[in-house]
Amino acid sequence: MSGLLEGKVAIVTGAGGGIGRAEALLFAREGASIVVNDVGGSRAGDGRSQSVADAVVEEVRRAGGKATASHDSVATAEGAAAIVKTAVDAFGRVDVLVNNAGIIRDKSFLKMDAEMLDAVLTVHVKGTFFCSQAFARQVIAQGGAGGASGRIVNTTSVSGLLGNFGQANYAAAKAGIYGLTRTSAIELQKHRITVNALAPIAKTRMTEDLPMMQGVANMTPEHVAPAALFLASDLCGDRSGLVLAVAGSRVYAYKVMESPGRFKDADEGVWTAQEIAENWDAIAKFPGT
Repeated sequence: MSGLLEGKVAIVTGAGGGIGRAEALLFAREGASIVVNDVGGSRAGDGRSQSVADAVVEEVRRAGGKATASHDSVATAEGAAAIVKTAVDAFGRVDVLVNNAGIIRDKSFLKMDAEMLDAVLTVHVKGTFFCSQAFARQVIAQGGAGGASGRIVNTTSVSGLLGNFGQANYAAAKAGIYGLTRTSAIELQKHRITVNALAPIAKTRMTEDLPMMQGVANMTPEHVAPAALFLASDLCGDRSGLVLAVAGSRVYAYKVMESPGRFKDADEGVWTAQEIAENWDAIAKFPGT
């Protein structure tokens, strides 16, 4: 029986460890040729080491899969173009992109400086944008008939969707990825490219020192990878613009909702601030609450 990604070429950024590594290994087992992208830096984004991506490539190859390494940074348009070029040069095409690369520089809101903000936004938001744009351009150039011609899987976070203390920069970046996912899903639909996002909770080097992860044993990167595989495969169908969340054995979805609100009659004029305050319970009431 052939794998879910048999004959496909998948790029996984930030695949040198954690969730990205688990995704790369699973995709390879399902028949994909993998570009393992990682600059090999610290979780704060400092330093570089080619050995990080190279080690995962060797893991894939030892298991009988096909893989090549990319050590380019997602944080520039040139780096993103080089990552896609690596895939095309090695395997002739691209079919799947998983935007997983990221860094964290946590600090409370009043103590966070501009460099901490810029560094995190650059890797997460610009990195996702640049890689997705380069990937989509290549997929469109390849052409193809029938079904989805390309699949993008972005990585957002509960921090970006709900907020988290000490992560104003990371939360802003992950919320930006949500908006980017929604908009690119709309724009790329005509090119038969699906764009969805994962919001994973897993114990990795990025999260291992968070209080919520202490003593946790069943929230591993391997719990997350199958959700990425679903979004990257034809099992996803034409679903696009969605956020799929994984926390251990729980799989669920996020969406932005609006309340029904409250209307004023046309002859009553515009809402005043006082009227909004007086009617707040009705304005902000969601169905079922």
